[in-house]
Amino acid sequence: MGKIRINNMSFHTYNGVFAEEKKLGQRLQLDAELSYPIEQVVQHDDLTETVSYADVYQTIEDFVLSKNYNLIESLANHLLQQLLVTYPTIEAITLRVRKYSVPIAGIFDNVEIEVSGVQQHGK
Repeated sequence: MGKIRINNMSFHTYNGVFAEEKKLGQRLQLDAELSYPIEQVVQHDDLTETVSYADVYQTIEDFVLSKNYNLIESLANHLLQQLLVTYPTIEAITLRVRKYSVPIAGIFDNVEIEVSGVQQHGK
């Protein structure tokens, strides 16, 4: 199974539990890994045989910039479901969401969560 990856997408969002996060916002960074049978499907150097990662990026950007959640886990889960519905030819999707401004007393780069989902063909 082939993989299409869009890495390190950065967005200024207003997600978070605390009032400061909702007011000032902070940067979230996302990675999307799309499982797609490139080896079997892409035979003619034709965009219609694959998934447009420009379209996927736009879907992610529109979603992330228009929704606000308390939890990045909720953002990731809802985005995952949106992508699976919007792009039914993608076999599976893994999203990683990183948050850098986390109110934890400690030294670290970021907090990252990961969610994965597969198409439910034949529902």
